[in-house]
Order: sequence, then C-alpha cells, then structure tokens
Amino acid sequence: MAKRDYYEVLGVERTVNAQELKSAYRKLAHQYHPDKNANDKAAEEKFKELTEAYAVLSDEQKRAAYDRFGHQGLGGGGMPEGFPFGFGGAGNINDIFGDIFGEVFGMGGGRRGRQARNRGADLRYNLELSFEEAAFGCETRVRVPRAKRCERCNGTGSKSGKESRCSACGGSGEQRFQQGFFAVSRPCARCAGRGTVLADPCEACRGDGRVEGESELTLRVPPGLETGSRIRLTGEGEPGERGGPPGDLYVVLHVRDHPLFTREDQNILCDIPISFTQAALGAQIDVPTLDGKVKMKIPAATQTGRVFRLREKGIPSPNGHRRGDQLVRVTVETPTHLTKEQRELLERFATLEGEQTHPQSRGFLDKVRELFG
Repeated sequence: MAKRDYYEVLGVERTVNAQELKSAYRKLAHQYHPDKNANDKAAEEKFKELTEAYAVLSDEQKRAAYDRFGHQGLGGGGMPEGFPFGFGGAGNINDIFGDIFGEVFGMGGGRRGRQARNRGADLRYNLELSFEEAAFGCETRVRVPRAKRCERCNGTGSKSGKESRCSACGGSGEQRFQQGFFAVSRPCARCAGRGTVLADPCEACRGDGRVEGESELTLRVPPGLETGSRIRLTGEGEPGERGGPPGDLYVVLHVRDHPLFTREDQNILCDIPISFTQAALGAQIDVPTLDGKVKMKIPAATQTGRVFRLREKGIPSPNGHRRGDQLVRVTVETPTHLTKEQRELLERFATLEGEQTHPQSRGFLDKVRELFG
C-alpha cells in the first residue's frame, strides 16, 4: 500500500515549524495511543503512521530529503522494516516519547528522566500580611520547614560517595515492557530510576541525602498584591534526593481585612458618617487614608450615599503604573438623644421647611401623584 504524505498524516502545512509540528503530533498521538485504544487495530496502525511521520519531519536532514524526493528520498519506502523499534539513524522510539510524552505516559527515561525524578519537591508557604503591607509591599523574614542537604554525606546518601550500577536495569534506570507492537519504558523498581544503588548508605540520612530541618529566608513582597497572589522562589524548595536539583518555593499571600478600608481592584472604599448639619450646611472633615488623615470638603446639601474620590490614595500598582484612588462614601446620621433645646430648634425648623428643602422627596411625591392621580 502506498504511503500517505507525512504532512497530510499530521494535518499540517509544509511550512510548519518545529513547535507546531510537535504540538500536532502530540495531540494526535495522545488520541490514538494504544493504551487509550486497547485491541483497536486501526488506532494502532494510525499511531504507527503518526509516529513514523513525526520521526521524519522532526529530523532536519530527513525532512529536507523528504521535501525534495518524497518517500524515495528516505531509501525507497519511508521507514525501515521493524518500525518503530529501529529507525535507522532516528534514534530509539523512547527518545521521542521521553521528550514529548514523558510526563503523560511515564516514559521519561534516560538521564533527563532520572534528573526529573531526583528533583526536590516544590513547597507552599502561606504568608499573612496586613492590609498596609500588601498595599505598599514589604520585606520580611520567613521560616520554612523543609528538608536540608545532609552534611555528613554532602547530599550523596553514601558514606564514601560511591555508587554501583544497578544490576536490575544495567544502569539505564528503566525497564522495558512489551505491549503489542509497542515497547513501554518505566522507572526501574530497584534503583527508582537512578541507574545506580548505594553500597554504603549514610547512617544520618539513611541514604536519602536529606535530613529534616528549617530554613530562614528574606522575602521581598512587591506592592499591590492581594490575597491569593503567589511569589515563586526558584530553588528554595526541598533539595533533590541524593544530590538532585532542588524544587521551588511558592509563597501564597493572605491579606488581613482592614477595619476601615475595602479593596476594589486598585481602589479602596471607605464609609464615613457625617452629621445632619454637616450634610445640610457643608463642612470640611478629616478622612483617614493609607497615607494618614487628609482634609475633604463636604458641599452643602450632600445626600447620604454620595461618593467622593480622592485621587491616587488607593493601592499602588504592582507594575509601577498609576496608583488607584480612594472612594469615600458618606452616610448621613440621624441625631439621637436630643436635648430639650435641640428638639425645640428642630421642631421650629420643621414648621419652616417646605418641599423646596427636600428635592428628592418632591420628586418622589410627583411620581406618586402621576401613578395614583
């Protein structure tokens, strides 16, 4: 049977770049992988065809030969007999899957896979900050419980630092299993994928290369962050097993509520009570802000719920752009526990006031008259 065009097999244009080619292959190979299509001969053949096409097009020299001469440029018939276990010069099938699907199918064999398995764990640290610390940023010291590299063996896990090749996998760190036409590699159970075993494990860390401990770090929190924001500290996670690279530390922020301010994106909202006379006659009041008290003018005839804006008194932007504003919402308080003189004055005021002094009430009454005649 004549072979189909490799570009057609992968559903890509002939101008496709390496990353686009890889993405197309990954998507289709995941769909037709034998593990996901048990006893499906058509899917198995489709998977072989996809992998053959990718093996050629991902190799610059083979792709150039294929573009000029087609399948004949690859020796007359595309891939040699026995594919995918022998590609000619394309390398072992596990090199492709270790690069593309290692984290999906667990096939990340070889040195790169062993390094990934030896990498230390990522850690999470929850940091609580005050409203002001989160707004303006701060520098703080945090103590993180985490394993430390064993000093006695310098993280190697061995007294002498010597290791011997694992007899179960021959030092490859992986064991191969046949599934139909396809060979699957998994980490060696005896050496956990490292390819070596310790002849004389360190007594302090029992061969792990790590011991329990605690580290103190200086953390700089940028301004403008909020609850749920994460700060990544590369290499500050747990050290890797037996000298492997460390993981990362993720600091997750939790901002305490403020008694006066509520955050709305980069703005903050503050509710301020004012008296009846201040609202009616106008006044100048003190308003708390993140920078301290400021004076704010209340115009005459201010109604409850009115919002005033104090420019650039809100939350600084994390990227250094314009600072947010502070929104001040006033609430007119009704006086209570009046003295006899105050009551007499208010009663006199009540006899003097008319609809002209209450524009909102006048508008409301007009609407009632329209509705009910």
